[in-house]
Amino acid sequence: MKFRTILIAAAALAAPIAAIAPAQADGGIFVGVNQGNIAVGGFDTVSYFQGSGVPVKGDARYTVQYMDAEWRFSSQANADAFKENPAAYAPQYGGHCAWAMSRGSLAPGDPQVYKLVDGKLYLNLNKQVQSMWLKDIPGFIAKANVAWKSVPDGKRFGD
Repeated sequence: MKFRTILIAAAALAAPIAAIAPAQADGGIFVGVNQGNIAVGGFDTVSYFQGSGVPVKGDARYTVQYMDAEWRFSSQANADAFKENPAAYAPQYGGHCAWAMSRGSLAPGDPQVYKLVDGKLYLNLNKQVQSMWLKDIPGFIAKANVAWKSVPDGKRFGD
């Protein structure tokens, strides 16, 4: 019983740390099942953080190679911003579904079902999954951050 109490106390102390720890990009970038090697469905990830926050499609003329995937942007300025700091604009968990990752699974992230949380982009599989994820975003992020670290380097949905 005493050992169990110590474990519970240790878990309680570690939970706040897990909640603020950044996701480590251990896994691969989700590029879709039938879209070649294009990340985030071809959406400009910088656009999520600008203006109204509504993502726009990228253009093949403004392409950046990052983590073995092609990232498209709507302008050269956005491509340059991404090149300067890709971690600021790339979705968490390689663009895989944040809720699924909180359960230790890789699943596609839909670039049109998203939420910005503390300056980070999170994608979900669909609106139904997102409705579950919205019920405990901090808790799911904490769990997903831990699970993401155990995903083998380069592993992505469909591999």
